[in-house]
Amino acid sequence: MSIVIQGIVEHGDARGRLLGFPTANLRMPAGSEHDGVWAARVEVPGRGAWQATVSIGTRPTYYEDNAVRLAEAHLLDFDGDLYDHTIQVELLHLLRGQIACASSAELVALIRDDVTRTRAQLTEQATD
Repeated sequence: MSIVIQGIVEHGDARGRLLGFPTANLRMPAGSEHDGVWAARVEVPGRGAWQATVSIGTRPTYYEDNAVRLAEAHLLDFDGDLYDHTIQVELLHLLRGQIACASSAELVALIRDDVTRTRAQLTEQATD
């Protein structure tokens, strides 16, 4: 069973873009039980669907307490602007929990691994 969230893409800190992994950000309610990094599928009505690596949580590498909880979806092989579009995110496989990294470089290495694992996981599911 998958978990589906839907919302309007909001502007964030643009940190994902700076790190080389732009994200579509959805605000999440406090106390979400879905925190972690997921292999997912994101549908953009009228534009298509993409595999995605999605991080849900408070971005512990950059924020300590009282941070806004976001779903940050990095759509694989997507290039475009999704601000103010409604998207649907289907969380398919939990890859790992949230981790606070010691540096941005450490986070980039972790995200690269997450993207690789997303591609492998979703390719495997497609062939089952």
